[in-house]
Amino acid sequence: MLTDPIAAAGLVTREIRTGSRDDAPTKVAIARRTYPTDQDDLWDAVTNPERIPRWFLPISGEVEIGGRYQLEGNAGGTVERCDEPDSFAVTWEMGPMVSWLTVNLSPADGGGTTLELVHEAHVDPDLWSQFGPGAVGVGWDLALALGLGLHLESGAQVDPETAATYTLSPDGVAFVRAAAAGWADAAAADGDDPATAHAAAEATVAFYTTVPDDAES
Repeated sequence: MLTDPIAAAGLVTREIRTGSRDDAPTKVAIARRTYPTDQDDLWDAVTNPERIPRWFLPISGEVEIGGRYQLEGNAGGTVERCDEPDSFAVTWEMGPMVSWLTVNLSPADGGGTTLELVHEAHVDPDLWSQFGPGAVGVGWDLALALGLGLHLESGAQVDPETAATYTLSPDGVAFVRAAAAGWADAAAADGDDPATAHAAAEATVAFYTTVPDDAES
């Protein structure tokens, strides 16, 4: 799938901020990557329901302001704002858990377009101590650094079977480890204890790269 998974993980810039929403503390995970394409093409790739499944997941619903969307086997939510071709905001809902996602596009210095993904959530302190931001961040890295990047390079659809098993391969493990370490560094920069942050990163690596017991039978 990739010739250099560690270099691919390095294409993403990661940041963690501590925030607040509805008078409750939040953690904000920010991922940025620049793509060698123009802003209109990148906007289409991340908002067109016919194109999103080529690099991410099948999507259904109404992808318009006020509409409800659903990603197959994953999150759904409401489209809260859309400022084409610069920015959109949606809720990110999985069961009773609601978080907030904003995607911003802007021209990059030297050419191409930079995508900034901002994911804000109320986080259980115990869960944060166990996994840190990597539990969510590595998933976005897989989508942005791999899926979207490969689709934009080739114009083709990323093979779903290859994507589903990628993190179990040696290259996939190397990618996840590099991405999780990057998120641990970002958490430490926001004030987390570095040793605790990197221990959480190791737990995240195990989560993404281990076959669940119920999948082995």
